[in-house]
Amino acid sequence: MIHSILSDKATRLFLVLAGFFAANALLAEMIGVKLFQLETALGLATADFALLGQEHLSFVLSVGVLPWPIVFIMTDVVNDYYGVRGVRFLTLLTTGLIAFAFIVMGFAIGMPPADFWVGMNAGQGVPDMQAAFAGIFGQGMNIILGSLSAFVVGQLVDAFAFRAIKRATGDRRIWLRATGSTLVSQLIDSVVVTYVAFWVMRDDFSFARCTAMVLTAYAYKFVVAVLSTPLVYLAHAGVERYLGRERAAAMREAALRMRDEQ
Repeated sequence: MIHSILSDKATRLFLVLAGFFAANALLAEMIGVKLFQLETALGLATADFALLGQEHLSFVLSVGVLPWPIVFIMTDVVNDYYGVRGVRFLTLLTTGLIAFAFIVMGFAIGMPPADFWVGMNAGQGVPDMQAAFAGIFGQGMNIILGSLSAFVVGQLVDAFAFRAIKRATGDRRIWLRATGSTLVSQLIDSVVVTYVAFWVMRDDFSFARCTAMVLTAYAYKFVVAVLSTPLVYLAHAGVERYLGRERAAAMREAALRMRDEQ
């Protein structure tokens, strides 16, 4: 029986999409502790602007935003061919995997380090490997709760927005349902992760400062979502070629008819 399941192209495609979805989401969470200056990465002068009374703002972002376009492209493809149930399943599965990863990393940080390992990279500028390990993988509880909450809410909003647009426009205008749903979900994602992590869970960030952070981060995500639109068409073209036009069309129609409670 397992051979017949794995020989089915639609099943294999779902496994591949799920693998990229989960891997990119997990990578984004793990590398998200590092911040980078967007202007410097683009070879531009660092911005210095005020917003909502907050001075000296610039585009300082988590490197965790870099893999997220792939996550949302995978979300849109899964939604198009496997429906909201497929997205919901992957979202909950990936959330569990991320939570499990944080638990394992917590145990890893708590294990007593070997004495020689602590200073073995002092010559490379890392005098305390244990402190470096804990600093990289030991994200604060506010970041963990904020990012997980944002991931779940953002993905589910993306799935329902995608389907609502698709029902209104039919099977046409891939760019509208893919980019439109991503723009909505990315706004929700930015709001949830920022307010949960820095306003609800901490008392040293004001509401105005968090709102300025949301708007700055969303400006970047908005531009990236628009620029990623051609990749959505490329992904759909690959799926159509792999499944065949007839079966792909049948799957899209079935996904659109699928009811959430089933």
